[in-house]
Amino acid sequence: MSEFYREIIEDELNVEKVEFVPDVSEFSSYSFKPQLKTVGPKYGKLLGKIKAALSEIDGNKAMNELESTGALHFDFDGDKVELTRDDLLIDVQQKAGYYSVADNGTTVALDTNLTPELIEEGYVREIISKIQTMRKEANFNVVDHITVYVSGNDNIAQLMARNFDEISHDTLTDSIENNEGGELSKEWDINNEKVT
Repeated sequence: MSEFYREIIEDELNVEKVEFVPDVSEFSSYSFKPQLKTVGPKYGKLLGKIKAALSEIDGNKAMNELESTGALHFDFDGDKVELTRDDLLIDVQQKAGYYSVADNGTTVALDTNLTPELIEEGYVREIISKIQTMRKEANFNVVDHITVYVSGNDNIAQLMARNFDEISHDTLTDSIENNEGGELSKEWDINNEKVT
């Protein structure tokens, strides 16, 4: 996929980075159960063994076998069992820290682990959104430069100072002052942090 589309996906879905990988076993696995309508009539007396075997198999290896050979094969003391897709109920299992969905042979996985950097980035995006809302409410022209005053929350003030360049770029903020001031003042709740 071209870099152009990768950037669109990252921007539109608000994700940090898009990666294409050949193997999704790091993000998800599969669980299998017998489809009783088809497996019961074929292998009735072996149903208990089949259920037990399916609950113990490595889901990713089993899915690879199913995709490459069209069936899962078992041998229960000489009784051969072949289970095709029609014989199986297949569920995608999420691995901790990831959310994944599979459809039509493609799996999309989101890494949901939040690092301190990502959490801070989330705060910055919220702050930028609040400043942009206030710019609109004050009827500023899109090219007007502003000064932002922040009070009531030292953590948010420090975060804004650390991320001044990004905030300034997106909101045309020339300076951030750590005190009360300005013609328009509003208290916000930014991710459970109150700030004016």
